Amino acid sequence: MTTDSEPLSSVLETIGRTPLVRVHASPDEVPVYAKVESFNPGASVKDRIGKYMLERMLEDGTLPEGGTVVEPTAGNTGIGIAVAAGQLGVDAVFVVPERFSVEKQQLMRALGATVVNTPTEDGMGGAIRRARDIADDIDDAVVPQQFSNPLNAEAHYETTAPEIYEALDGDVGAVVVGCGTAGTLMGIARYARERDDDTHVVAVEPEGSVYARLEGDDVEEADYKTEGIGTHDVATNELFDESLVDDIVQIADRDAHAEVQRLASQEGHLVASSSAAASLAARDVAERIRDGDVDAPHDAVVTIFPDSSERYLSKGIYRDFESWEG
Repeated sequence: MTTDSEPLSSVLETIGRTPLVRVHASPDEVPVYAKVESFNPGASVKDRIGKYMLERMLEDGTLPEGGTVVEPTAGNTGIGIAVAAGQLGVDAVFVVPERFSVEKQQLMRALGATVVNTPTEDGMGGAIRRARDIADDIDDAVVPQQFSNPLNAEAHYETTAPEIYEALDGDVGAVVVGCGTAGTLMGIARYARERDDDTHVVAVEPEGSVYARLEGDDVEEADYKTEGIGTHDVATNELFDESLVDDIVQIADRDAHAEVQRLASQEGHLVASSSAAASLAARDVAERIRDGDVDAPHDAVVTIFPDSSERYLSKGIYRDFESWEG
């Protein structure tokens, strides 16, 4: 999305400035607002880090001009990096576990990238290892590694968070964000805490993910259908900073799937399961602030809707829960 009235020179100039939209199912006393990131040109929040990371790495020489980016990704980061790479004269190779969205992989290839699949059972850890092996065999190749690169969180500290605070005149009581690499959450949380240390910060993950173990919760690891958030191995998610998080909330796949349907039919949001999980968690936090169970400096909750449901149509996201492949 862009609010510019003049022609722009590149698609990169359209990244960011996405709308902040009220979630109408939230309480009137403590409204929830969602940053709708499907308005970016690559249709996800990851466009932000694609542009930001590549530009910074080219500036400091980490990525040579005309070099190659090799990145392990579930898909949206690949699309975001591919959008930027094509405009910045950089080649891109993405390593994607087999189970992830076919639509995402097709879009990465359409943007000129090479896609390498790894076995589903190897998880993102396997994709990370394969990416490093591939980069070792290519001259001037770099693995930005969104799971550990501080530029991931910095992109949201510098762009997403200021946009939210500008839209709400700084009156943000709680930040509730889905946690995959943790970059989006950490960048916004750090910005929020610098402005008011009492801002309530919540990480959202699917049931079956194990971020909650960082809080000492004895959660069971299991497969989950919700895509783009969660982890099976917190050791690979190096950006997560427990000191910036007040709570880690788990959302069941079945509940997220139902919220996907509700957001579309009742509020016109064509978003996917990670957005739905964030919506449910944010609404719960808003209700707890309203009821006096959570202290927050302002009566507004902010969350992120990372991408569009169109990325997941082949997986039956709008079919019944049993038919949804996840």
